Amino acid sequence: MIQRQRLGVNIDHVATIRNARGGTHPDPVEAALLAIRAGADGITAHLREDRRHIRDEDLIRLSTTLRAPLNMEMAATEEMVTLACKLKPHACCIVPERREEVTTEGGLDVAGQMESLAPMIRKLRESGIRVSLFVDPDAEQIAASAAVGAAVVEFHTGAYAHGKDGELARLKTAAKQAAGLGLEVHAGHGLSFGNVAPVAAIPEIVELNIGHFLIGQAIFDGLPAVVQEMRRLMDAARANLSA
Repeated sequence: MIQRQRLGVNIDHVATIRNARGGTHPDPVEAALLAIRAGADGITAHLREDRRHIRDEDLIRLSTTLRAPLNMEMAATEEMVTLACKLKPHACCIVPERREEVTTEGGLDVAGQMESLAPMIRKLRESGIRVSLFVDPDAEQIAASAAVGAAVVEFHTGAYAHGKDGELARLKTAAKQAAGLGLEVHAGHGLSFGNVAPVAAIPEIVELNIGHFLIGQAIFDGLPAVVQEMRRLMDAARANLSA
């Protein structure tokens, strides 16, 4: 039987809108609770080094208020590891981060950073935190992720979302490799109503994390409605696998 796929909603851009005016509205924690009530299985929040959207106090409030899994996205720095070990979210997803980038531009170079990543991953795991690595669907990076002690890989789906030839096949191959190595497989970046179904239909991918599209579409349709529609599209794609 095909496993029901989890939907994680990234609330970063609720905080982006709030920060544009410097006040408290809209509240990303309120958005998180609304998304869970609408059918999301978990919440993702990226605490960037420059605090451009999510802030420390947002994560503190999420960790004390949220009853669903919290996935903290973070750079591979000692500061972020220390904060994560203090907050103890359900999971941490280590992502590459550059101050000048608008959004995450690609996957983490795990193969080239194993020596520095290994002690950070070990420290997070010792604090009871599930560790995910945000990588491109690349065989070398997947093998390195397993070797360095991650429990999860999350595939960067940006190239697929932008229509690059061969990316769906690449995701399918990578998902099989990762699952074969004992890694749980997630995916996200650039997914929308129009392109989510083929990714949702990859059997080994058990979780999708989606943010920018959902928050943007919520301006027109409301957050509960867009979460419910994404949930419906994902469930329909999985149902076709079992048919």
